[in-house]
Amino acid sequence: MKLISRLLVSLLLLFAVNGASFAAADDVFDQIIKKGEIRVGISIMAPWVMKDKDGKYIGFEIDVAKQLASDMGVKPVFKEYEWNKLIPALLDKEIDIIASGISITPKRGLQIRFSNPYSSSGYNLVSNLKLTKDFTSIKDLNDSKVYIGVVKGTVSESLVPKVFPRAKLDSFKDNKEATEAVVNGTVHAFVASAPTPRFVALNHPDDVDLPLEKPLLVTKEAFAINRYNPEMLAYLNSWITANEANNWIKSTHSYWFKSLKWRRKVSN
Repeated sequence: MKLISRLLVSLLLLFAVNGASFAAADDVFDQIIKKGEIRVGISIMAPWVMKDKDGKYIGFEIDVAKQLASDMGVKPVFKEYEWNKLIPALLDKEIDIIASGISITPKRGLQIRFSNPYSSSGYNLVSNLKLTKDFTSIKDLNDSKVYIGVVKGTVSESLVPKVFPRAKLDSFKDNKEATEAVVNGTVHAFVASAPTPRFVALNHPDDVDLPLEKPLLVTKEAFAINRYNPEMLAYLNSWITANEANNWIKSTHSYWFKSLKWRRKVSN
């Protein structure tokens, strides 16, 4: 009985120490408020994140992050990364949050925590006209002689092997490289989230085409933060609920995704 009592006491002390250490560790929400700034991880991908003619960040996610920071009473500090380095930067605590059109996936959910979704995207493809001029069906892309471009670390990278298992996957570091590849004919097609394929087609009507009427996949986008930050997660979900109710998110999303008025702001 004495041995059991000692074990129980030891366990209680262990739980007490761990509980105290957890309580002492600030949630990222508290850290942000104390610092007066929120470090936001972004990656260039129109119209989520871009640079205007003066080199300043603009885009849907930039507006979202600025509004979030304003409502929190802090300053947004944007830190740009290549797409596949965003999550590692979050895990290394170089940033507090990712706001860059990041889709919710089960695989990513094992590493990080997502807020409720506040936007959605359809993944589509744009194809090179010369390389695919003899194709009679989208199924012709599923061939070992076909190369399909994606941006490394995006949903497209895992989507293409499922839809076109025989095609060769060609990964690029960003949308600019992948766009150049499909326009120049280095790859037969480029798969990306909307509206990127449409923008590529609008800018290069003599070189590429949009062969699909419906997207290959529809995803939901959200904020991403590190695990074990319940206060921050609760605040983000409340913020999304409030700004969906007042239609701010919807109107902001419509400006960036359903109009092209912003294109005059972007450097060529």
